[in-house]
Formats: sequence, C-alpha cells, structure tokens
Amino acid sequence: MRWWSAANLVSNAGTWMQLTVQNLLVLQVTGSATATGLSLAVQAAPGLLLGAAGGAAVDRWPRKATAAVSQAVLGLVAFTTAALVAFDQINYGSLMVLAAVTGLIATVDGPACALLGNDLVPAEDVPSAIAVGSLVHSVGRLGGTALAGLAVGFLGTQAAYAANGLSFLFVAAVIPFLRPARATSPGPSGRAHAPSDPSAGPVSAPEVSIGPRTRDGLRFFLSRPRLVALTAVTGLSAVFGRNYGLTLAVLVTGPLGAGAAAFGTVSSVLAVGGMLGAVLAARLRAPSVTLVAALAATGALLQVFAGLSPTLAVLLALVLPMAVVESVSDTAGNTVLQTDPPAALRGRVLGVWRSAGTLWGLVGPPLLGLLLEVAGARGALVIGGLIIVGAVGAGGVLRVRGPVGRAAPASAPCRSPA
Repeated sequence: MRWWSAANLVSNAGTWMQLTVQNLLVLQVTGSATATGLSLAVQAAPGLLLGAAGGAAVDRWPRKATAAVSQAVLGLVAFTTAALVAFDQINYGSLMVLAAVTGLIATVDGPACALLGNDLVPAEDVPSAIAVGSLVHSVGRLGGTALAGLAVGFLGTQAAYAANGLSFLFVAAVIPFLRPARATSPGPSGRAHAPSDPSAGPVSAPEVSIGPRTRDGLRFFLSRPRLVALTAVTGLSAVFGRNYGLTLAVLVTGPLGAGAAAFGTVSSVLAVGGMLGAVLAARLRAPSVTLVAALAATGALLQVFAGLSPTLAVLLALVLPMAVVESVSDTAGNTVLQTDPPAALRGRVLGVWRSAGTLWGLVGPPLLGLLLEVAGARGALVIGGLIIVGAVGAGGVLRVRGPVGRAAPASAPCRSPA
C-alpha cells in the first residue's frame, strides 16, 4: 500500500501538471473558448455513455493487468501529445481524438485502480485506504499545479504532458509487484473474486448475475436504496455545493472586493482543509449514507454562512471547516460505494457511479452559472446551501418509511483522484 500510495502521488502530480496547461493549449491552438469546452465534453462523453461498460470489463478482466495496461496506454497518449506539441504538429482534430481516447481508457482505468488499491489492505482498513487516496490526491494537486508553472516556464507546454506520461509509466511499473492483502477465491468466470461479507446485508437486486453483463451493475445499483440515496446527496452537493472554484471566486472578487491573490489564499485554505479532512476520515470504520447526508447538510449550512460573510477574514474562517467536512464526506461516501456491492459486481457499480458523476459534472456548472447570473454570488451560495439542506431534511423524513442503513466492509475491499 505504501508503494501504491507513492505511485499515485507521482501520478496525481503528473495529472495536475497536464490539467493546469490543457485548457491553455486548446485556447492557443483554436483561440476559441467554445472549442475548449467542446474538447472537455468529448473527453467526458465516454464516462457518461460507457461508464457501466468499463466497470463490467474490470469485473471480467484480471485487475492488475487491466490497471497496468490502462496506465501504460494513458502514458502513451500523454507522450503522443507532448511530441505533437514539441514538433508543432498539434491541431484541433488531433486534440479531439486524444481527448476521446483518454476518456475511453479512463472508463476502465478508474474502477480498476480504485479496486486494486483497496485489495492491498485488510477489509477493516478500507476507509483508511480511501482517506489516504484523498490525501494523496490533495498533495498531488498542490504539487502538480506548482510544478506545471516551472516546467512550462523553462521547457514549454510539452514538458507537462511528458511528465504526466512518465508518471503513468511509473504506476504501471509498480503494479506487477503489488500483493493483495488476502487470497481471493475464483468466481464463476474463473477469475479471482473475493466473497462479500454477509454482514453487509442481503443483495436485494432480483436475479443479479455475477457474470460480466453490463446491465447487472445498473440493476443492482437501482435496487439498493442506500446507493440511490448516496447518488442523490452527492449529485446535489456537486451541483450546488462543491463548485467553490466558481462561486467563491465570484464572491471574493465581487461583493468582498478582493483580488485574484485573495482568491489564491482561499484556494490554499480549501486545499489544506481537504488534507486535514482526509487525515480525520482515516479513522472511519463503518460509515453510512446517513453520515454522508449529515456531513453534506453541515457543509451546506457552512456554505450559507460563507455566502453571508461580511469580510474576507470571516470567509477564510468558514472555508477551512467547509473543506474538512467535504473531504470526510467524500471518504465516507466512497467507502459505502466500494464496500456495499458483492465483490463480483464492484467494477460495474463503480462504472454506473462514474456515469452519474460525469452527468452532474456536465450539468452542474451551467446550472450554477445561471444561478449566479440570477442571484449573484451571495445568493447562489445561500440558495444552493438551502437546497441541499432541504433535500437532506426531506430524505430524513422519507427514511422513516424505508431506512437506508449502514455500510459494512466486505471481506475483500475496494478503493479512489483521489
């Protein structure tokens, strides 16, 4: 697990080096903000349309080999982009093709790496493993963003892509040496699958196959009220409560009358809060959807107060606990998501989750932008927070009729961009 975490730290730093310059590269090539947005949509489209299919592939194929090959292919895409930029052969068509290939490979790479990471620790340590992943993601994001500026300044845009390619190859090189925390038993397909813990509750999906059929993941997902509730809470939070890069930027530079440097300070506090939350979340053992909902409501209330902040100092005092709550909530939600399904269905469930996440990632910014236009920065934060609190409260009332319950770790764990 230490090797895996180190590899992911390098990979996250490389990823954020590339992401930092990616939109700038598209703008340089096309000079169009619309084209930049379209390239992002093309990269996200496979996750929306083929997320469940990618998860089914992960359930069917050997996990270590799948993760290693997908990492190597992503590295090849990054190196190809670097070479095209270095030799001034990049154009909008090639950027679109590379974006589509990246999105397609990511539908397999995401669940494969998540589940592989969790296989490396005992079942009771799955929440801690997920929290370590969140911490690695936060540190990698800070380091990668800083390194991108240095690399591009001295070596050019292609350096960020080349560094990301190297980071993928490093992960691919580490994977063959990883050993699961426990032996797994072969499933009906002849591949290794660990049995689920009976304490996790009965599988309520009728006639769910443990073969590689894509639709079984969706059927199982929709048959589990706790997963549906988790999707609703996370989706509302993603649309109305987590786009701080937009809402807080408008608040700081608008009503609070501060500049870009002040928003940089707010972003740094958010990053520190995320890391603190990941450390606290490592102590979780059996988180539930109820806990995720309570944390979402708490974060939403803090968001409401942030929207009413009279000064930058008050906002900074609220931003830190907002980030801590968000980080703990993410870890709790990921633990429920990755331990609730039977081992043979986990890839497909993560694939369905990826499709849902891509959908609200595409829909959220335009909706929030419209809310900002209508209500302003303060109004968007306050209204968004109240929507989340109201939805969680309504869900709590409805829960009396059908409780969601708690998540119990399965006997072979599963793991995340972070």
